[in-house]
Amino acid sequence: MERIKKTFGQLGALSLRTQLVLLTGLLLALAISVTSLVAISALRGQMTNQIDDEMRSNTPALVSYMITNRELPSDGPLIRFQAYLLDDNGAILNSITSIRSDDSTPTITDWNAETVSKYSGSGITVDSQSGATQWRVMPMRVKAGGTEYSVLVATPLTQMNASATLVALLTLTFGLATLFASIALSWVMVTRTFEPLAQVERTAARIAAGDLTQRMNNYNPYTEIGHLSVSLNKMLSQIEKAFDAQKRSEVKMRRFVGDASHELRTPLVSIRGYSELYRQGALPNEEAVASAMSRIEAESKRMGQLVEDLLTLARIDERRETENRQVSLLSIATDASNDAFATAPDREVEVVGLQDGAEPTEALVYGDEMRLRQVVANLMTNALRYTPEGSPLEIAVGTSVQDDGTRLAEVQVRDHGPGIHGEERQRVFERFYRADTSRTRETGGTGLGLSIVAGIVEQHDGSVEILETPGGGATFALRFPLCEKA
Repeated sequence: MERIKKTFGQLGALSLRTQLVLLTGLLLALAISVTSLVAISALRGQMTNQIDDEMRSNTPALVSYMITNRELPSDGPLIRFQAYLLDDNGAILNSITSIRSDDSTPTITDWNAETVSKYSGSGITVDSQSGATQWRVMPMRVKAGGTEYSVLVATPLTQMNASATLVALLTLTFGLATLFASIALSWVMVTRTFEPLAQVERTAARIAAGDLTQRMNNYNPYTEIGHLSVSLNKMLSQIEKAFDAQKRSEVKMRRFVGDASHELRTPLVSIRGYSELYRQGALPNEEAVASAMSRIEAESKRMGQLVEDLLTLARIDERRETENRQVSLLSIATDASNDAFATAPDREVEVVGLQDGAEPTEALVYGDEMRLRQVVANLMTNALRYTPEGSPLEIAVGTSVQDDGTRLAEVQVRDHGPGIHGEERQRVFERFYRADTSRTRETGGTGLGLSIVAGIVEQHDGSVEILETPGGGATFALRFPLCEKA
């Protein structure tokens, strides 16, 4: 058993192609061997039955010849036969033969009337007395002239064995030729069939070397290997996308960390500078101290706001689960309008419809109300911060229909300031991007507000777009999947 396990273990170390060819060869050899054995056995059985039939049909004539003590003529009906006439005790009374110049005789001892009667009509194969060949013996009980005789008819199986040996030799020769031809053909066919697998192996090796652009080509999609190739191509596409996304994420993270470090360094430097001035007594009077403390407080608030914005972006990037429910954009817009009026009483803030002169309509969306409020609040803060004092603002709310018939809930924040043009429209949603750095410093912006807006909108399967306000200014249009009223 251990030897068999060891043998199969050694076979398992061979290539799959070699294993298949060997297995095919073994099965074919087994099939040829079984077929040859069955064919030779059937041939021997048929020839033996023919000999038995011939001996049965000629037994009466042999008895007649032996009783009259005559010999068979040379052109008689029996060829290469020996016949023996026995008494009841098995003694040979007479014999007759058609075999010429043959010194081999069958072994016919232990035959008497009882054994002849027992095996009468059944052919039996026995050895010759010299052991050189085999004989077929047919015992018979035959009546002649009112007397019953025991007769043994025997014929040598030399020709039959020679014929069977010749058939076996031919079968073996042609079987071996067929086996070797089949193994060669199997090797060629398996090699051609496994060529796509070899391509898969080469492709996998190049992928392992770092080339993720490799793909399987020239395959039959209806075969198992074709299915494997299709699956492999899909997997490679997913892996390549994942690696590209990872690279972009790493680049974005490095830029984000660098920008965050830079942004936090600025207020820290100011706080540290004013603190050292105060510690060294370099502030000449109470007014200078109060100014320094005011600047420290302002920079601390700005740094705190920056940290809060960074945490918000981190939560958005983590894709944390939100408490979603049905939310009215009209309600959010109304509250944002009231908050803006409280913050800037000199501004005219109005909630209007999407079309000129239209009334605002309720637009329901499914999402996190707190984050949606943050989106509108950030846009309003941005509009108040970067537009001239006293310029009006509008918040338009309603539903819109896409070209494909899809209905969307839409809210627009419109200002009448200098607007956003050119490259800035594509970059304002980038983190820490500022069109005017000095102005942003003065207004206390962190450069993250619009990044937060874009992240929250994306979380809600929405879109944000910057349009031109009629008459000048910027319009931030937010669109979300419309939620039917429950």
